Amino acid sequence: MFLTRLLSGIVLIVIIAAMNIPGGPFMELLLVVISLAGLREFYRAVGVSKGAGKMNILELTGIAGTIFYYGAALLEYLRNSGLPDSERRLTEGLIPLDTLFMAVIVVFLVMMAEYVFCFPTIEGRTVMNAFFGFIYVPVMLSFIFLVRCMNNGQFLVWLIYIVSWVCDTSAYCVGMLFGRHKLAPVLSPKKSIEGAVGGVAGSAVVSWIFALILVNTLHIPGELIWLFIIAGALGSVVSQTGDLAASAFKRNYDIKDYGSLIPGHGGILDRFDSVIFAAPVIYILVELIGRLR
Repeated sequence: MFLTRLLSGIVLIVIIAAMNIPGGPFMELLLVVISLAGLREFYRAVGVSKGAGKMNILELTGIAGTIFYYGAALLEYLRNSGLPDSERRLTEGLIPLDTLFMAVIVVFLVMMAEYVFCFPTIEGRTVMNAFFGFIYVPVMLSFIFLVRCMNNGQFLVWLIYIVSWVCDTSAYCVGMLFGRHKLAPVLSPKKSIEGAVGGVAGSAVVSWIFALILVNTLHIPGELIWLFIIAGALGSVVSQTGDLAASAFKRNYDIKDYGSLIPGHGGILDRFDSVIFAAPVIYILVELIGRLR
């Protein structure tokens, strides 16, 4: 089991590196695939999808909405990528959020129209789960691409994984060694307050080391060091919340794992639960710090 988990983790890291390093349309294509797989896992978990076989109209809308949303992001990327840096929005990078917000509203309106015209075949709770799943998985994961498209995004994007997976590993190790006080005894009995603090500290330290390496080898601006440390610490807090939120969904719907796509880890949502929360937080932190500079 450990070997399977380790090998799957290595393959996953290679895929993430292949996605993040070039960025651009190839990165977005892989994110679409990951988002669609995660969305279908969520829809199966909460009952929007009834399992194998023919997909219902809400599930089809969620899938089509994901492609439409990422298509809007790609069009903005292609339209702005040829502009000189001086003409780009300095903090938002290549993709302004107002375009993506309109895409989200379009998906919402379509789902509500389906609710109205299919009533009472479709229940209100199912519509809410379908739209929430669209926000929770594809929209939240799209911030990986949005961070990559920001100024210095080729470096900043790695913070998402540091505050997610480094935090998770640090929290596990510290919790095993020193964990005494339960963090969420009902939701996740194995997690401890000591482990959570260790996760934050580990994420901040690795973020700092990563920033130092970039400053000394690639000569990025030294002022990014403190940005990395702040983002590493605050992002790790939110990423742990994302991990617990995924656990809460699984307990509510009585499932062990969201899927089995990644051997030893489970489904996309089992591995990307903290990334889903970390990606928009890193974007927001970089955006806010960029405006304060």
